[in-house]
Amino acid sequence: MTRQNCAELVQKIVFLAVAIAFFAVPWAVPATRDYAPGIAVIAGIIFAVSWGNPYSAVTAKLTSTLLGASIVGMGFGMNLIDVLRAGANGLVYTVIGIAAGIGLGVFLGKKLGLPRDTMYLVSVGTSICGGSAIAAAAPVLKAKAHDIAIASATVFTLNAVALLIFPAVGHALDMTETQFGYWAALAIHDTSSVVGASFQYGPTALEVGTTVKLARALWIVPVTLFLSCFVANAAAGEKRKIQIKIPWFIPGFLVAAALVTWLPVTAPAGGFIKEISKYLMITTLFLIGANLSRSKLRELGFKPVLHGVILWLILATAWCCAIHFGWVNCVN
Repeated sequence: MTRQNCAELVQKIVFLAVAIAFFAVPWAVPATRDYAPGIAVIAGIIFAVSWGNPYSAVTAKLTSTLLGASIVGMGFGMNLIDVLRAGANGLVYTVIGIAAGIGLGVFLGKKLGLPRDTMYLVSVGTSICGGSAIAAAAPVLKAKAHDIAIASATVFTLNAVALLIFPAVGHALDMTETQFGYWAALAIHDTSSVVGASFQYGPTALEVGTTVKLARALWIVPVTLFLSCFVANAAAGEKRKIQIKIPWFIPGFLVAAALVTWLPVTAPAGGFIKEISKYLMITTLFLIGANLSRSKLRELGFKPVLHGVILWLILATAWCCAIHFGWVNCVN
């Protein structure tokens, strides 16, 4: 075995060992659970940027599946009635946030002179649910691979930042867990980052953040329909094609919650699955951080990043103020 092959083998073994540790250690050592999600993201980023992700092709595909499985698993520990109540209570705020986010995103994008597809993909990703929304909107807009990559990298980078700073800001402002859950769900792009940030803040924040965020993610459907009808260009003689994609973990989460709500005998098993899902989520956060490579950082470009940062800061600050001053009715 050559020295290079040996180094690659060591890199792969260490990567797998760290990923497994982020599942096993929080499970075995309760004192580490509050800090594990944030550390997992940072560790993933540091590992990928400094040493490289030896499984980048695998983790890029695997993280979405693990994320979905974690969210469905968490549904096994929640009451469906409470889930629907939280989602309904956040409905008005979700509509306002999405409309304001996309409208402001388009305005800023035009001012910055961004390409149409990049502008819409960043705006939709910021306003709804990050990578899932970008994946749903991209085929409707017939966006090029470069535009998708730039939008995804921009939103992903800001998601990683949110995981680190949102809990700290929430504690600094003395937010309750319910308030933080609403803020995370309304202001953070991706579902994984909402769950990760809420997980760090507390169990109530996790439940509220997850349910309100999943209700927000359902707006992929009407927004994709809008883009297909009013934004996408149809080729000459071609009818507009409406393509709608709903993340599979949303109905899976609802079915899991319904099962433990209406079949109480499944509750003990459901509670165990929910606990396992928490640790699976921590490992997933490490893999998400490890997907942020040097090449992704280089391809961002200044204007798309500026567009995403300005839009996100405005929305996050607005929701933070609205919650802090009681303009948002945070009901658990």
